[in-house]
Amino acid sequence: MLMPTGGGKSLCYQLPALLREGCGIVVSPLIALMRDQVAGLLDSGVKAAVLNSTLSWKESSAVEQSLLSGDLDLLYIAPERLLTPRCLDLLSRARLALFAIDEAHCVSQWGHDFRPEYMGLSVLAERFPNVPRIALTATADELTRSEIVTRLNLDGAPRFIASFDRPNIRYEIIEKQNARSQLQVFITERHAGDAGIVYCLSRAKVDDTAASLAKAGIDALAYHAGMDASVRALNQDRFINEDGVVIVATVAFGMGIDKPDVRFVAHLDLPKSIEAYYQETGRAGRDGKPADAWMTYGLADIVQQRRMIDQSTGADEFKRVSVRKLDALVGLCETAGCRRGRLLDYFGEAFGAPKCGNCDNCLSPPRVWDGTIVAQKALSCVYRTGQRFGALHLIDVLMGHSTERVAQFGHDQLSVFGVGTELDEKRWRTVVRQLVSLGHLQPDSEAFGALKLSLSARSVLKGDSKVMLREQTATGSPRKRGIKAKTVRSGAALSPDAPAAFHKYDKNGEANLISVLRHWRTGMARKHNVPAYVVLHDATLEGIASSRPQTHGQLRAVTGIGDKKLERYGDALLSLVRSEAG
Repeated sequence: MLMPTGGGKSLCYQLPALLREGCGIVVSPLIALMRDQVAGLLDSGVKAAVLNSTLSWKESSAVEQSLLSGDLDLLYIAPERLLTPRCLDLLSRARLALFAIDEAHCVSQWGHDFRPEYMGLSVLAERFPNVPRIALTATADELTRSEIVTRLNLDGAPRFIASFDRPNIRYEIIEKQNARSQLQVFITERHAGDAGIVYCLSRAKVDDTAASLAKAGIDALAYHAGMDASVRALNQDRFINEDGVVIVATVAFGMGIDKPDVRFVAHLDLPKSIEAYYQETGRAGRDGKPADAWMTYGLADIVQQRRMIDQSTGADEFKRVSVRKLDALVGLCETAGCRRGRLLDYFGEAFGAPKCGNCDNCLSPPRVWDGTIVAQKALSCVYRTGQRFGALHLIDVLMGHSTERVAQFGHDQLSVFGVGTELDEKRWRTVVRQLVSLGHLQPDSEAFGALKLSLSARSVLKGDSKVMLREQTATGSPRKRGIKAKTVRSGAALSPDAPAAFHKYDKNGEANLISVLRHWRTGMARKHNVPAYVVLHDATLEGIASSRPQTHGQLRAVTGIGDKKLERYGDALLSLVRSEAG
C-alpha cells in the first residue's frame, strides 16, 4: 500500500486486525510511532500494546501473556525485537490476524531511509505462511517498490497506490541568500504561533538555527542525536503535546510523528531525493488544513550532496542511482512549471492540469530567458581556468575582479577575464547553479568545491544546444512577491483557485469557542499523559465550534466523535458549548 503521509495507511491494517480473529502484529521502526499510535488506539477503545526496549521485564511479560490469552487487538513490535528467537517463538504460539510492515521503504537500499534490520523480515513469509502480510509506505518509486516486493516475498500480491497529491500543501522553493534570516521572515510573517518543523543537514546548524529563532521570540527547540537523550525526549514531547512549538531537527526527526496540526515544514538544506523531500514535507497538514512546504537552496547544497555521494562507500550502481535521484530533486527546484505536477510525475502519477494554483510557480510564474551566451561564457571560464576552481572564483574572473587569488593564478590575463560584466554577482551565482542543475557542469569529487565540464557542455560551447534559464524571482512574503493569496486562520496562504474546502473563515464567536475547547483539550491531554490530538483533532474542535451541538446525538454527528469519545468527553464538551453560548 502506497498512500501519502496522513492519508490513512494505519486504517489499512487496523481495520482488518479488528475484524479478523487474533492479534494484528505491526512492525514499526520507531518507539515514538508505537507510543503515539497505541495511545490513540487505547483512547478509542482498541486493545493495543507495544513490545519494545522501553518496557521492563515485568511489563514485557504482561504484554506477552495478554497476546497469548487473546486479549490484544494490535501489538506494535520493533523489527530488531521481532527477529529474536524468543519473540518468533512467542508469535508462533499466538493467534495472529496479520502482519503489517509499516515504513516498508526501509527494507530497500534504494529507499530514502534504508535500515538493515528490515532485511530479516523475509522470515515472516517462511515462519508464518498462512498469516496475511501487508507492506505500507508513503514514498517509494518503482525501483523501491520492486525491492520491497522481492525482500518481503510479496510476489503476486495486489498493489494499491493512492494519489500522492496533497492539495492542501503549498510548495515553495527559493534561492538561498541568508537562509536563517529568510526562515525567520517566513515564520513571523506567515506562521506566527504555528507548529512547524525545520530541517537542517548538520547538528551544529540545528543548534544555531534553533537558538536564532528563539532569540527572535519564536518558540523553537532543537532535536538531533548528539543531544542529551532526556533533553531530546523533552523537546519532542513539548512539540507533540503543546501548540505552536517549532522543532529544528536533522532528518532523523519525524518518522512516526503523528502530529496532525503541523502548519509548515521548512528545509534549510537540500534533501537527498524527491522521496525524502516528499516524506518530510508530508508531515505538514496531516489534518487536511492549509500548510506550507518551504525550502531554500543554492549551489553549495548541490555540490555538498554530490560530494557526499561520490565519497560514500556504496557500490557504483548505488552511486549512479543516488545521482539520478538528486538530479530529479534539483530539477524540481529549478523547474519553471508547476511544482506539484513535477512532483507527481516523478511518482508516475499524471496531475491532469497545467497548474495547481497552490505552488509558488503557479502563484507567481517565473520568467524564462535564453541564457545560451552567458552559459558559453561560464563554461569557457571553467575550461580556461583548468576546471579546478569553485563558483566564487569563476564569477570573479567573469566579472573582471582583480582579487589576490585571481592574480595569483594569472587568471586576469585570460581571454575570459571580465567578459561577464552584463550580470551582477547574484545573477551569475544563479546561472552557475542552473548550469549544474542542467548537467552542463558537475562538482569535482576530488577537489572540494571545484566545478568541471560534463559531456553535454561541449554541445553548448559549440552552439549546438540552446540553454534556457529561469529568472530568479524575488524572495519574501507572498504580498511582496505579488502572490495574491487569501489568509486563512491557520496562517497558511492559498490561491483563490485552490479548492474551496481549504478556505476557512471565522464566524461570530467561533474563534472564542475554539480557544475554550483547545484549553480544555490541553487539560485533558495532560491529565491522561497523551498528545492533545489524541484527545481530539483540531478539525473536530472546529466542527464542534461551527455546529454548536446541544445534544449527544448532535455531538456524535461531528467528525472525529465516536462512541468512546462521546462516552468519555460528551458531557464536558456540551457543557463548554452551552456555557460559551450563554
